[in-house]
Amino acid sequence: MKVQSYAAYVNGKWVQAENGNILEVRCPADQELVATVPEMGIADIDQAVRAAKATFLKEEWSSHMNAPTRGKLLREIGRILHERVDELAKLESLSSGKPILETSLIDIHMAADCFEYYADLAAHIAGRQVPLAQQALDFTLREPIGVVGMIVPFNFPLLLASFKVAPALAAGNTVVLKPSEFTPLTALELAKIAEEVGVPEGVFNVVTGSAEAGKALAEHADIDKLSFTGSTNTARSIVHGSSNSLKRLTLELGGKGPNLLFADCDLDQAINGVMTGAFMNQGEVCIAGTRILVQESIFDEFIKRFIPRVEQLPMGHPLDWNTRVGALISKAQLDKVEYFVRRGLEEGGRILCGGRRPQGEVYDKGFFFEPTVFVDLTNDCEVCQEEIFGPVVVVIPFSDEEEAILLANDSKYGLAGGVWTKDIKKGLRAARRLKLGTVWVNNYNLLRVEAPFGGYKMSGFGRELGLEALSDYTQVKNVYVELEDEILYLYD
Repeated sequence: MKVQSYAAYVNGKWVQAENGNILEVRCPADQELVATVPEMGIADIDQAVRAAKATFLKEEWSSHMNAPTRGKLLREIGRILHERVDELAKLESLSSGKPILETSLIDIHMAADCFEYYADLAAHIAGRQVPLAQQALDFTLREPIGVVGMIVPFNFPLLLASFKVAPALAAGNTVVLKPSEFTPLTALELAKIAEEVGVPEGVFNVVTGSAEAGKALAEHADIDKLSFTGSTNTARSIVHGSSNSLKRLTLELGGKGPNLLFADCDLDQAINGVMTGAFMNQGEVCIAGTRILVQESIFDEFIKRFIPRVEQLPMGHPLDWNTRVGALISKAQLDKVEYFVRRGLEEGGRILCGGRRPQGEVYDKGFFFEPTVFVDLTNDCEVCQEEIFGPVVVVIPFSDEEEAILLANDSKYGLAGGVWTKDIKKGLRAARRLKLGTVWVNNYNLLRVEAPFGGYKMSGFGRELGLEALSDYTQVKNVYVELEDEILYLYD
C-alpha cells in the first residue's frame, strides 16, 4: 500500500505544522507505515481556534436563518460517507487494528447515519413560549455555544468524531477536532468531504498531534465548549485546566460494564450478546461488558457453552474478513493488558482460556492478545474494578436479583451494561436500579444515533447522540417583551 502524506485542515486550507514535525501512523497488526500527518504544536492549535472563532463571529454559519443550509450540507456529508465505506473502512482498520468486518458494517455507516440524523434536525432547533401571568411575551431561543473543541480516542475514530461534529455543526457552532495521534486519517478524510460539499472556511477544522496538541486545545481560552472522549484520568486534568475559562464540558469516559445473566434468560441469545459485549474491537470499547455476572444455577452451563465460543474466535490481520479479534492499538496498551492478567492471577483468579500473546508468524510484529476469561475473582479485585481496555473478562456468580444489582453497581464507573431475562418486569426493575447511563435488556453494544449516550459517576457527564446532544451544543436565551403601555416601575 502506498504511504500517504496528509496535511491538517485549518480555515479551509491544508497546512503542515509550523515546526515541520510529522507523526507516523503505523498499522498495529504488523507495524507497516500507513501514512504521515503533521505533529502540530501550541501555535498551530491557536491558529485553528482563532480561525473558528473569527468564522463564528461572522454569524453566517450560526444564523438561525442558515439552519436549512447547514442541514443540506450535513446530509451531503452523510451521503458521501455511505458511498465511500470501502476506502474509509480500510483506512480505519489499518490505523486502529480493528477488524474490517466491524469498520465496514458498523463504524462508517453509523457515522453517515449520524450526519443524516442531525441534518434532519438542524432546521428544527427551537425554544419555547413561556406563559406569564402579566401582559407580556416571553420566549426562549436555543443558540449555538460558539467554538467547540473536540478530542476523540483511537478506538472508533470516525464514529466518535461524527457523534460530536454532526450535532455541533447542526446547532451552528464552529469546530476544532483533534483525533488520536494513532488514528487521525479518517478525521482528515472527513475534512476532505466537508470541503468537497462546501462547508465554509473556518467552520470545521482538523488538527493533528500528540498530547501537547490536545492539552493546548483543551485549555485554550477561546474554546467555549470542549467535548472529550477518553480516559477518566485525562478527564481529571481537563476539568482542572478548564477552570480558568469555565468552558462547558462533555466528558464520555471509561467503563467497566456489568452484563447480568439471570437464570430465566435465553442462554444462547445471552452468550451471543456477551461475546459482542466482551470482544468487539478486541475489547477496546468503553462500554465493553467485561464483568459477566451469571446467576449461580446456570453458571456451570454458561461456562460450558461460553469458553468454546471464545476459544474459536479468529484472530488476525484487521483487513482479513475472517478476523474477529484484531490487534491492540500499541505496545503500551498490550503491556497494560498483560499487567492486568498478571494481577488477576496474583489476586487468585483462574484463567479458563487465553491469557497470553498468540503464537505464530502472523502475530509476531503486532500487538495481539488472546481473548481471556477469568473466574474465581471477587468483584472488589483490581481486575474487576479497573478498565483494562482489552479482550479480558471476568465471570462472577450471583445468587439472586438483589445481589446482582449490588455487584453491578459496585463500581466507580457507570457507563453501560446489560440485563438478560425473559421476565420483563425483572428486566425493567434492574434497568431502573442500575447506576448506568445506558442499560440494554436482552441486547448489548447497541447504540443508535436517535438515542442519548453518556455516563453516570466517573464515566463522565453530558450526552452524545439523540436530541440530548443538541441540548449540549446549544445554550438558552430568554427574551421578555413588555406588552403593557402603562407600567408601574418601583423607582418612579
